[in-house]
Amino acid sequence: WDAITEMDEQNRPIHTFQVCHVMEPNQNNWLRSGWIQRQAAQRVYVELRFTLRDCNSIPWVSGTCKETFNLFYLQTDDPLPAATRFRPTDYAKVDTIAADESFTQTDLGDRVLRLNTEVREVGPVTLKGFYLAFQDVGACIALVSVKVFYKRCPATIRNLAAFPDTVPHMDSSSLVEVRGVCVENAEERDTPKLYCGADGDWLVPLGGCFCSIGHEEMDGYCRACRPGFFSAYAGNKKCSKCPPHSSSHDQAATICHCDKGFYRAIKDSSTMACTRPPSAPRNLVSLINDTALFLQWMPPADTGGRKDITYNILCQRCDGSDGDSGVTQCEPCEPDLRFIPRPLGLTGTSVAIIDFATHANYTFHVEAVNGVSGLGVAARSLANVTVTTHQAGPALVGVVRKDWASQNSIALSWSQVEQAPPDIVDYEVKYYEKEQEQLSYSSTRTKAPSVVVTGLRPSTVYVFHVRARTAAGYTAYSPNFEFFTTPEDPDIADQGQVLVVVTASVGGFSLLVILTLFLLITGRFMLYVSALSVPFSGIKTYVDPDTYEDPTQAVEEFAKEIDPSYICIERVIGAGEFGEVCSGRLRIPGRMDIAVAIKTLKGGYMDQQRREFLREASIMGQFNNPNIIRLDGVVTKSKFHMSNCSFFECSHFSLFPSQIMSFYPFSSGRPIMIVVEYMENGALDSFLRTRDGQFTVLQLVGMMRGIAVGMTYLSEMGYVHRDLAARNILVDENLVCKVSDFGMSRILEDDSEAAYTATGGKIPIRWTAPEAIAYGKFSSASDVWSYGIVMWEVMSYGERPYWEMSNQDVILSIEEGYRLPAPMGCPVTLHQLMLHCWQKESGQRPHFNSVLSFLDKLIINPSSLLTLVNDVFPDSPEDMPDYPLFISIGDWLDSIKMSQYKNNFLAAGYTTLDSISTMSIDDIRRIGICLIGHQRRIISSIQSLRLQLHHIQQSGFQV
Repeated sequence: WDAITEMDEQNRPIHTFQVCHVMEPNQNNWLRSGWIQRQAAQRVYVELRFTLRDCNSIPWVSGTCKETFNLFYLQTDDPLPAATRFRPTDYAKVDTIAADESFTQTDLGDRVLRLNTEVREVGPVTLKGFYLAFQDVGACIALVSVKVFYKRCPATIRNLAAFPDTVPHMDSSSLVEVRGVCVENAEERDTPKLYCGADGDWLVPLGGCFCSIGHEEMDGYCRACRPGFFSAYAGNKKCSKCPPHSSSHDQAATICHCDKGFYRAIKDSSTMACTRPPSAPRNLVSLINDTALFLQWMPPADTGGRKDITYNILCQRCDGSDGDSGVTQCEPCEPDLRFIPRPLGLTGTSVAIIDFATHANYTFHVEAVNGVSGLGVAARSLANVTVTTHQAGPALVGVVRKDWASQNSIALSWSQVEQAPPDIVDYEVKYYEKEQEQLSYSSTRTKAPSVVVTGLRPSTVYVFHVRARTAAGYTAYSPNFEFFTTPEDPDIADQGQVLVVVTASVGGFSLLVILTLFLLITGRFMLYVSALSVPFSGIKTYVDPDTYEDPTQAVEEFAKEIDPSYICIERVIGAGEFGEVCSGRLRIPGRMDIAVAIKTLKGGYMDQQRREFLREASIMGQFNNPNIIRLDGVVTKSKFHMSNCSFFECSHFSLFPSQIMSFYPFSSGRPIMIVVEYMENGALDSFLRTRDGQFTVLQLVGMMRGIAVGMTYLSEMGYVHRDLAARNILVDENLVCKVSDFGMSRILEDDSEAAYTATGGKIPIRWTAPEAIAYGKFSSASDVWSYGIVMWEVMSYGERPYWEMSNQDVILSIEEGYRLPAPMGCPVTLHQLMLHCWQKESGQRPHFNSVLSFLDKLIINPSSLLTLVNDVFPDSPEDMPDYPLFISIGDWLDSIKMSQYKNNFLAAGYTTLDSISTMSIDDIRRIGICLIGHQRRIISSIQSLRLQLHHIQQSGFQV
């Protein structure tokens, strides 16, 4: 081989080894490298760059010309002495090297070099070094370069762990396991590992590290938190900005210290803002009568940034002054003074005081405290009021008499005392059940000396007080008078009441006979017998359309027929069970246009489908209430003519005639439509889901009240809805909620919620009372159960009741006593009402009129909505829901169908149940849970878990 230097096109030298003895036979030319140290290599690679001439391009060449050469190697621990004789037999062959491209003489003449590159693996190499040797056996070769290298996995940082340079194993099929070392300011979470592959690639990362407290991950390293930021937990997350009213001045802060005048309670997490004690309660007022003294106040103007405000009542009795100094002498109030519900730790803004002395001066101090009131030096937040207890004025009411009584009502009258003043404005009647606490009472007013008290319970003794109101104020109450309502068994009712009932029955029977004779002639007997069978209650009674021999008569009776030319369809807004639902306008001549929704019956209908479609209209037409969807009319009789139809006259009409034609069954020539008022905001559940968190609690209660008004009306008419759910409540542009969908008696074949079949059709399990599921027993009480579910939907902004539980699991859970927990941010009073609606015994559930009355009281007194479920603990473990205690974070998340967030909790350092019990909604967001519905479900479960841990710790056990 000859060492030759040539110049390339850029006039740069190229050093090559060449051999080209192709004209001579039996060539055996060798070229050997110097000794190469192996270093850390176990597998060595040789890259050859060379040119090789095509034998066919050489004239007069003999048959010994070759187009290949051979590569050999020899391992040694030391370099061979210079005088060592070269022995080819000592070398091991690696491979025969052939060219992918060869060149010809023309190529050489044009200075076009065609380099070949070949890579071969040498080894295994086990000694300290080796030689490479190249054998030519008759080819024309130019060896341009030889590169010898080995592969390694380069040093790297993965998952905050550093891994060093690593050489693969000699065996290409095995991987080298390498353990990493956490970078500075990081801690091991799980042992960090990587595997080095034969090609020098890192494979299969396992484990890793996370930044220590006070540090955050930044470009693969852990950087100290800057001043003004902190990190209270180890994990791979950014440092958090100091909460309000706190700061950090050093790097790597693990907590932000509160500013002067602000504090954190022991139970507050480091992520919470620093807070301060509240200001004094506002507008403290007193009201006294002959039985009780009432104090009422407004919450402090400045709550200190906290929600855990409670109130303490401090009392002093000041009966006179020291004659020498003129200073009023005060001492603590007598111990038998009673505070209802209690003097300390009040969560409400009112208290009642009884058993006080008359002709005494009391000074009451109402103190507002929160979780940090006992920290630091701060003035007490007190509001003061002084009350003088005098004897009430003389009673102006004499003996109170019971005129008559029924199961739910008592009629009273009374006489006035002699020489009564002429300026009596009205009377107040206070009453309560004898077995109940006197302070839990109801009252009513009347201008006449008589009243009928309604809404009472059967077979119950009630205590009544009556007092008069004059221009000078209220007088004292009359003495107590006790009267009882009649029992439910009419056989033991008052004789006077029996006489009234008998008289009414005789008259009613006579009227029934006369009407029967009349109706037999008119063919309407079945309808009116059904109508008269329901006791008269002062409101129109619902008539079931199925009592008609021909249901079409019910439509004619209760629904107004509309000329189809008055209807202008604008667009399709949905699909119903029987056809499309459109929006449009109703243009009755001489009246203002109104927006309407039009339900259509698709073509090809059967008579049975037509009857079922119009049945809902015959039901809706009987209702007239601002919280019931209004029926404007039906289209059943008018012929439809394309030539004069005004459907196409709307300025924004978006349907082609062919589309409209498909709405109507022209085989009969008559369009079938139901026209109802248009509700701009659609169904309540979807409306709330798209506006999550945008309403105040008072607004949500207002929506519930509207639904309760509608259901009270329906229950008084004797109508049972059977499918009360947020999806069947419609919302107009003024947020007025109206009950709709009165077709539950149909078989809802396409309803995804109707997953349980019973007599009369499919039942929406998640909204239906247990007795209706088990026995098909629907009543107003089962509607009340459904109303409780609707309340839960409203407070959770349209979340699905019972989440991903199967229908069978829902049935079993309810049977075992499980009830839905309060949604996040739900006031205690509302959740208590829900639980009352979910009483297992239907007779123990409230009536709709009671629900409506309760909601009205909440709206009148919004402060009763301030106490949230997650702000209070029940008085005893028996009062809390029965939720299982789980073994691990994973089990807990599995139980609430949130297992996809296990890594989020573990990465943030939450590894025990005790640690998650302090989490707030901000903590949930901070660990990467972004979906609002998932946030609500997790925080609701944490609240339940917090109750259990609280009572376990109170019992003296360690969690």
